Amino acid sequence: MIHLIGIVAACLVLGGFGAASYAQSYPAAGVKIIVPFPPGATTDIVAREVANQLGLRWRVPVIVENKAGASGIIGSEQITRAVGDPHLLMVTATHHVINPSLYKKLPYDTRRDFTPLALIASAPNVLIVNSAFPAQSVAELIKLAKDKPGTIGFGSTGVGGANHLAGELFQVMAGAKLFHIPYKGSAPAMNDLLAGHAPVMFAGLASVIPHLLSGRLRALGVTTLRRVPTAPDIPTLDEAGVKGFEVLSWFGLYGPPQLPAAALAKITADVGAVLGSAHIKTSFNRQGVDPGTLSQPEFARYVDSELEKWSRVIEHAKIPKQ
Repeated sequence: MIHLIGIVAACLVLGGFGAASYAQSYPAAGVKIIVPFPPGATTDIVAREVANQLGLRWRVPVIVENKAGASGIIGSEQITRAVGDPHLLMVTATHHVINPSLYKKLPYDTRRDFTPLALIASAPNVLIVNSAFPAQSVAELIKLAKDKPGTIGFGSTGVGGANHLAGELFQVMAGAKLFHIPYKGSAPAMNDLLAGHAPVMFAGLASVIPHLLSGRLRALGVTTLRRVPTAPDIPTLDEAGVKGFEVLSWFGLYGPPQLPAAALAKITADVGAVLGSAHIKTSFNRQGVDPGTLSQPEFARYVDSELEKWSRVIEHAKIPKQ
């Protein structure tokens, strides 16, 4: 019996030593980054740029694998099964903090089953209107909506999408009632906005700049708290009177739960260095996104705040869970 206890104790000691050594030598093998969306989207592009730079820095292969489906849920679930393994990471979008309030049941707990590591990138959105729409400012749009509540439609790419929820948040914070017009994707939504059928919409700034320059659309305000350097003439919604309004499209790096502390520190330090590089700044600028600046533990707090914010918006909008 004493002999058996000694063997068990020795195994525990060796196991603990192995785990510590494994963490300190990270990465001990190639690293895989799951992107739970199809290739070619912004999430995929920023993930591949970061993966390439980390591969050069770590001198191991860092590959990106697309596992699309169910608004990011399928790929996300794979991460939760790799408990403690820092060689399997994920880059995903804002959907990650919206899904818990949209779905009755997820195959994971978004707070418990992931380790938020870093904000990879963010992109400003903009409140836009058709050029023939009478409102020339955010204040005029709010006045029109208050004078005739429920008569102005705002388009989106679908129920529960980021631009739909931006419109719902705007109504709450501005105290103005519009009505939602959901479309099946960005192309039909944009076509109807350009035609004036859905005269108001929130959209990514980079994607609508050609229409703003052509005069077919007019920007009323950006959704960041500070003006965007690439479009300094567009006021923020905050300064236009909707105080505290902020809606970003953002992309985060996550790991499985229970990551070794040394590996976690190594990942966040090196990702921070990559995001601060001139190469990434130039590359991301071409995609209309800004490199992230939040790391552990600030990013974890940001994720928590976003979970709470979108939960309140979805509840207020009475969006039924799927």
